[in-house]
Amino acid sequence: MPRPSLAPIAAALPETTPFVGPEAIERREGVPTRARIGANENPFGPAPSVLAAMQQAAAESWHYGDPENHDLRAAIAAHLGIPAENVMPGEGVDAILGMAVRLYAAPGTTVVTSLGGYPTFNYHIAGHGAVMHTVPYRDMREDIEALAAAARNTSAAMVYVANPDNPMGSWWDAASIERFIAAVPETTMIILDEAYGEFAPEGTLPPIEVERPHLLRMRTFSKAHGLAGARVGYVIGERESISAFNRIRNHFGINNIAQAGAIAALADTEHLRTSLLAVRQSLEDTAAIARRHGLSPLPTATNFVAIDCGRDAAYAQAILAGLAAHGVFVRKPAAEGLNHCIRVSAGTATDRKLLDSALGQVLAKLQSA
Repeated sequence: MPRPSLAPIAAALPETTPFVGPEAIERREGVPTRARIGANENPFGPAPSVLAAMQQAAAESWHYGDPENHDLRAAIAAHLGIPAENVMPGEGVDAILGMAVRLYAAPGTTVVTSLGGYPTFNYHIAGHGAVMHTVPYRDMREDIEALAAAARNTSAAMVYVANPDNPMGSWWDAASIERFIAAVPETTMIILDEAYGEFAPEGTLPPIEVERPHLLRMRTFSKAHGLAGARVGYVIGERESISAFNRIRNHFGINNIAQAGAIAALADTEHLRTSLLAVRQSLEDTAAIARRHGLSPLPTATNFVAIDCGRDAAYAQAILAGLAAHGVFVRKPAAEGLNHCIRVSAGTATDRKLLDSALGQVLAKLQSA
């Protein structure tokens, strides 16, 4: 039967989901998730003040959220100490990445990223018909010198760096990032993903400077503020680069409940402080669990810890599958050179107890096989 044709770019793509969620694993395996510590969410959740603001906003769900996100934009700008014209909210960093690719990477142009880096960015590169050029990690960190060189050598439209990094939790100091920015051609748009910035050591994030037309910095309410399900992020940049998002963004993308929650989250600095402390303590305990079982946790500047399983990718995958069979949801890097690790998000005390027990049983079974 005749049917409408897909556009050429879409027709050439496979149907895929960048991340397999714990819900899909439950449906496939029939095992309930008992410890959800694989998606880099913040299990300590949003502040009570945030929940109250969202509950109040829910009563007004009969109308659309402000399509200009005016109050949220102003609150973010005030929080950062920059003009509102230099910031644009969006439906989480994932959506903002897609808009940035659409704006700055025409079909057939080259986009540089790390092999094993954030897969949703790769998803958008393919979806908009750009060509991905990858650079391997070096010493478990994104190789920013090689990324800058690749941007120059390929005349790249865009280059992506996450600092701190997902999936390894590694980071570069601000001076190194400044050198990277200076080494990238001014005709290449730099995407600096700082989604985990609140967890990073002091001196990791460069000062905010909004005069560079080729730099977009992205941040989120999903991690430190515990609002992953609300889908709110924002991009910081030079005025014209930010204004360009008005050409393509989904103007009703951030609902009024999410806008209210994000504004309240910025105001509740005490909850942010206690949340960051809880995450740090959780990861210290998770690292101790890994060491007790003979595995090697890596240093982290995020809300998760990458754990070197000590053997090859197949062994790490067996640990991942074994934990899933116990209802413990974690993830692992897929790229060569990283795939001998698993990645465990910060969890509650109950989550960590379940991880400790399941990990012991899984490793004992693997070692006796």
